[in-house]
Amino acid sequence: MDEISSADPVALAAALIRCESVTPLDGGAQAVIAAHLEALGFKVTHLKFGDIENLYARRGTGLPHVCFAGHTDVVPVGGAWRHAPFGGEIEKGILYGRGACDMKGAIAAFVAAAASYIHEFPLTGSISFLITGDEEGDAKDGTVRVLEWMAANNEIPDLCLVGEPTNPVVLGEMIKVGRRGSLNAQVTVRGTQGHVAYPQRADNPVHPLLLALNDLITTKLDDGSEFFEASSLQVTSVDVGNRAGNVIPELAQARFNIRFNDLHSGESLTKYLRECFEKYCNDFDLQIAVSGESFLTSPGDAISRLTEVIARITGRVPKHDTGGGTSDARFIARYCPVFEFGLVGASMHKIDEHVEIADLLNLTAIYKEFLTTMFTQVQA
Repeated sequence: MDEISSADPVALAAALIRCESVTPLDGGAQAVIAAHLEALGFKVTHLKFGDIENLYARRGTGLPHVCFAGHTDVVPVGGAWRHAPFGGEIEKGILYGRGACDMKGAIAAFVAAAASYIHEFPLTGSISFLITGDEEGDAKDGTVRVLEWMAANNEIPDLCLVGEPTNPVVLGEMIKVGRRGSLNAQVTVRGTQGHVAYPQRADNPVHPLLLALNDLITTKLDDGSEFFEASSLQVTSVDVGNRAGNVIPELAQARFNIRFNDLHSGESLTKYLRECFEKYCNDFDLQIAVSGESFLTSPGDAISRLTEVIARITGRVPKHDTGGGTSDARFIARYCPVFEFGLVGASMHKIDEHVEIADLLNLTAIYKEFLTTMFTQVQA
């Protein structure tokens, strides 16, 4: 462990950043985590599915069983950095490196929080870690597969906290209590090629495609719900592959995405889309992939406790939010209550990604206090 204390989130975060773990590579990141957790008495299980390294670790057998979920994989570096992207350099109270806020910093903070708690208190419940290397990739051989293994081995927790960078600007702004669903669609409309001067001899597929798309983009899906903003359909591509100005094409294609709230499901939207294209198009093929359904963890005791801890440490009462993109929480929600809280995400996926040391220390304090309140409840 290179003499790094498990209770030191800054040194541990820097060590993780130095592991070049661009999806699907691990770069030794999970071995670093495993060494620290094993030293703390966790039973560590390495779970490799396909080319993806995953890790599950647990200490304790009692209840409640609190799980922390995170990912060690990061996105590619991109352009020129002022600080080495895998250097883990610190300058003027800021730790730089790919994964600093998304989300090696949060993993380090929870390891440090668990270490501090275990050194100070007897563990009456259970703490576990679900760490994947496939969150930034296809997400097929990561959290999904680990959860299947956990279910088969009676390891599903009572609740799960995901360490995604939920705060837009400052620590303490936001807890994610749910996420919108995401549906990707590709439609191909078939017609008959012909000369533009003789449209009666052809069947132009572009026209019905545009009519259908216009119907979709001008029809409001909903006005939002209690915890969700309105659903949104965005066309991302319209293409006929036609380089000639005097030819009616044979095919016309379009792609679009729907981010949807809890008023819809992948199944209901698929039915809606199919009916719309049937209305305008005689011959079409519609391919749909739902990468995640919407989910909501209703505010309860655990979220209330985390909210109180965040307010006490940061002086800010966090908003309970469901906006933004998707995360692996969408998979965990199928098995147990899940919510997300981590660092400030303003620099994630950007050049010179970074985290303030003060935020890293405060997040560690929040995580430790959250564990304390959860397990103190049992002891009381």
